[in-house]
Amino acid sequence: MHTVTAIYPGSFDPVTNGHLDLVARGAKLFDRLIVSVLRNSAKNPLFSVAERVEMLREGTAAFPNVEVATFEGLLVDFARAQGAHAVLRGIRAISDYEYELQMAHMNRRLNPEVETIFLMPDAQYSYVSSRLVKEVFRVGGSVEGLVPQLVIDRLGRRAARSETPMPP
Repeated sequence: MHTVTAIYPGSFDPVTNGHLDLVARGAKLFDRLIVSVLRNSAKNPLFSVAERVEMLREGTAAFPNVEVATFEGLLVDFARAQGAHAVLRGIRAISDYEYELQMAHMNRRLNPEVETIFLMPDAQYSYVSSRLVKEVFRVGGSVEGLVPQLVIDRLGRRAARSETPMPP
């Protein structure tokens, strides 16, 4: 029996309802979906990799075929190590498409065995990004409905503990 494994990579800082929408739909399409947090030392994330993994595990617990992992380096190398032949990517707007198309072509050049599958999030999440969530929260706006409650709780605790502003 052939099992189709896909990787859904991202920074997930923090995980949004748009991300979880793609996880739910990806879990229906693939036998095994690995939601993979990129460890990127060049970025200044709000949440640590461990916190993002924990939030993703909580947010995806209802899907028995979804795993959460971390990786660094080339995505295609991680996909090969996991036995994955597909990469799931979300596209919200034309600007996402242009970037994702370039990445898909580069990944195909590096490993022709890995296909990129593009999904659009539900229309209600088509404008939601982790960056936008952090910006809205930083200036006191409500992010309810944009992120799961577990993220709202963590954002609240982070803001209460910190005298310094949240990073971008």
